[in-house]
Amino acid sequence: MNILIFLVILLVLVLSHEFGHFIVAKKSGIRVDEFSFGFPPKLFGRKVGETSYNFNLIPFGGYVKIFGENPDEDSINGPDKNRSFVNKPKYIQAMVLFAGVFMNLLVAWVLLSVGLMSGLPTSSGAVPNGAILKNTSLTVTSVVKESPAEKIGIEVGDKILSMQSGEKLINEISENLGATDVQDFVKRHNNEEIRISIKRADENMEFTLIPEKIEGGENKIIGISMDTIGTLSLPIHRAFWEGLKLTGSVTWATVLGFYNLIHDAVLGQADMSSVTGPVGIVGVVGDAREFGFIYLLSFTALISINLAVINLIPFPALDGGRLLFLLIEKIKGSRIKPEVANWVNTIGFGLLMLLMIVITFHDVMKLF
Repeated sequence: MNILIFLVILLVLVLSHEFGHFIVAKKSGIRVDEFSFGFPPKLFGRKVGETSYNFNLIPFGGYVKIFGENPDEDSINGPDKNRSFVNKPKYIQAMVLFAGVFMNLLVAWVLLSVGLMSGLPTSSGAVPNGAILKNTSLTVTSVVKESPAEKIGIEVGDKILSMQSGEKLINEISENLGATDVQDFVKRHNNEEIRISIKRADENMEFTLIPEKIEGGENKIIGISMDTIGTLSLPIHRAFWEGLKLTGSVTWATVLGFYNLIHDAVLGQADMSSVTGPVGIVGVVGDAREFGFIYLLSFTALISINLAVINLIPFPALDGGRLLFLLIEKIKGSRIKPEVANWVNTIGFGLLMLLMIVITFHDVMKLF
């Protein structure tokens, strides 16, 4: 079921991204030869007018084949040259290339707005003025690797109900129990056995641990970060406004995350454990599904934003790389040689496929 849900999510996001390229190209008078979900070999398809619509065997992605996007003699000087991407003004080419990213951001905005209308899980520190957060609970937002919490199986999303050490008990469920209460309790009882009662989905569970020092840390900890999270519901007009702001803030945070990852990779310090590919995402989809449809909706919005940001990276074969080529052509006042551009994009695509294979292998190894 998780794989099916993931494929549906991927289908929606890829088709929306490629539809952005498709519709702007069509409206700009550019010929579109193919609209495909997945990569070849082809499973089935149908040609409507001049465009072939295909479903391919490898489902991790998709593409639109726009006449002249990879320029050759036919698209530059052939009989249909006036409908070629490469012969259109630079601003139209840029619009076509950016349209996919725009559609992913638009989808994320709509999904987050629908979530805010329906009741979106929200941190108490991110509640808009005048709004009310309902059904709050102290929730685990991250678990430190190799920490006591990770070792005993505490997971992100667990709701902390109470903590007890000997006869000492903090048990102010939901709205009253805060992260500071837990931190202070752990500090006072850091040499003692602590029992933690949590709620996971609809099941109450209890764990026992002793705080420990983690490599690089000074104090004994249990190894979790927490936040008070509740359900935020907004009227439709405000939901779309707050959804827009949330989309912007998540997009910026994603940009910073990718910048730091690339920066660390250049320095040879990148932590690949933080990178997840299709196999890993299937597992996360399952976790989100267990928490409910709104969580799954929010997760889909997050993936959509990630796709938008990834495609804007100025790397060959990505939309960002092609936009960079347009900028270089604008500055130099002439086209980059088609053979050079096509060769660079082909190598870029190959490297991206290799990276996908490496990440997928890394995801699979995490399962063992």
